[in-house]
Amino acid sequence: MKKIYFGDCLDVLKRLNAEYPKGFIDLVYIDPPFNSKRNYNVLFEDIDLKDTKAQKEAFADTWSNVSYMDTMDEIRGLDDDLYVFLNALDSIRLSKSAISYLTTMTIRIYYIHKVLKDTGSFYLHCDSTMSHYLKLVCDLIFGAGNYRNEIIWKRTNNPKGSQFKDKKYGVYTDTLLYYTKSKDYYFELDSVRSSLDMDELLTKYPKEDERGRYLEYPILRSASKGERPNLVYEYKGFTPDKWGWVVRKEKLIAIDERGDLAWRKNGMPYRKYRVDEDRGRPVGNLWDDIFRIQSNADESLGYPTQKPEALLERIINASSNEGDIVADFFCGCGTTVAVANRLNRQWIGADISHLAIKLVLERIAKPHGEMASKILAEIQIDGFPRDIASARELATGTDKHRSFFQDWIIEFKLGGVSNPKKSGDGGKDGYVTFTRLDGRKGVALVEVKSGGIGIADLRAFMNVVERQKPDIGVFVCFESHVTKGMLHLAKEAGKYKIEINGVIQSTQIDRVQILTVEAIMGGNSFVFPITGLPTQTFKKATKRTQVVNEDLNMDELYD
Repeated sequence: MKKIYFGDCLDVLKRLNAEYPKGFIDLVYIDPPFNSKRNYNVLFEDIDLKDTKAQKEAFADTWSNVSYMDTMDEIRGLDDDLYVFLNALDSIRLSKSAISYLTTMTIRIYYIHKVLKDTGSFYLHCDSTMSHYLKLVCDLIFGAGNYRNEIIWKRTNNPKGSQFKDKKYGVYTDTLLYYTKSKDYYFELDSVRSSLDMDELLTKYPKEDERGRYLEYPILRSASKGERPNLVYEYKGFTPDKWGWVVRKEKLIAIDERGDLAWRKNGMPYRKYRVDEDRGRPVGNLWDDIFRIQSNADESLGYPTQKPEALLERIINASSNEGDIVADFFCGCGTTVAVANRLNRQWIGADISHLAIKLVLERIAKPHGEMASKILAEIQIDGFPRDIASARELATGTDKHRSFFQDWIIEFKLGGVSNPKKSGDGGKDGYVTFTRLDGRKGVALVEVKSGGIGIADLRAFMNVVERQKPDIGVFVCFESHVTKGMLHLAKEAGKYKIEINGVIQSTQIDRVQILTVEAIMGGNSFVFPITGLPTQTFKKATKRTQVVNEDLNMDELYD
């Protein structure tokens, strides 16, 4: 199974629970929003944009102070203890935003528990803002006896500074809450141990004999461990006290035959613990050896809150086997599924952003070069049109469906950015940037028509192109809506022209292009005024705290 779901993960979880009522997933890791009241911007090339529209809408819908009451009622019908807990928090001076967040997370964690196998594991990535409340939620859902660890990830040695005087300690860490569905679960710590370096080995194994370096290790039990009569026996004239040997006699003989049993001058035995027996560096619940991704790192995608692959490698290796199913229902840029795919696990990812889904696919395909198409053919995408019939059904559905259709065309298929303002957008549904012939950034303005249209719609769009002056205008519609009159009218816009070194040069590329949905689904795009692809979608991520205008401003799209 290699499957990506587009949509709200709650809807996805409910579907999976209905399909697999006994659970089927081995490991779930999620890194949901932290409710830290921070918003992130994705920068498309060097243009300052907000979050992808879907993520912004998800926050507004999910964390609103009104809609959480409906979720509370739903939780009441699922688990009375959870409802009583959340209702108690709602009755005290906890902010409505916090209650909204907890309610949203609670119902999703409830269904995550449902879709896990009885032997499954769950890792919840959070921060100190809400971790103490989330732990209580998980205790109620998984059972306090199935709590395994609170893992502290020290993600940096240098927290962000401020121009103002510090009024609290710097924040270096995130928290991961680790639960299992039952006491019968898979966990293999040795799979994530790392080897000691030479200096560590020399320090840990300070002595040396003809067989190499070793550590003196007790072979006798201490009094604190209590009496063990079955381990009290004579060997080579020595009989220990009532506490006994550490091992049974047959194993002690084997240790001696290897040359690893030695005797002190006072006649007391000890074991020589060898370098080749070393299990590696232990991994505890403080993870200070994995650092957050730097902007210049090879794996950096510029995606907000991207986590390092090493973090997911540790979790996946420790809590799953090859062939197991690993899921991330807030998969973002796809670190979890990319690592799961590389480690030969089956996987499920879900996200509410078209751009995130596109990035996940590109990330999985990239390492495989010429084999990328074969790799992508193995991946199922749920929630996107599969053919023209399903595309037309989405385009002619409800207002919400038509918005999804527009976003799917612009963001997923064309690699652009959709206008968050869906009504009264002035013919500016979105845009795609590209590198022009002169090396500067170019802009293609895109209009997507989902229903019946006529030549008047194209003429209105051409007026927008003339007024806004993008490099190219792209008018998207179904093939059956294109008329000869529309094709002739588009030609009247002339050819794309560009000024290079003070000389205006004309090209053979139409300034206004009609692009059909059928052509897009066949893998075609509009004609760029340069041989190449659009500029990359995600380049850099920044944090924003102020509200910005949601409409598209063409003046801001140029250098």
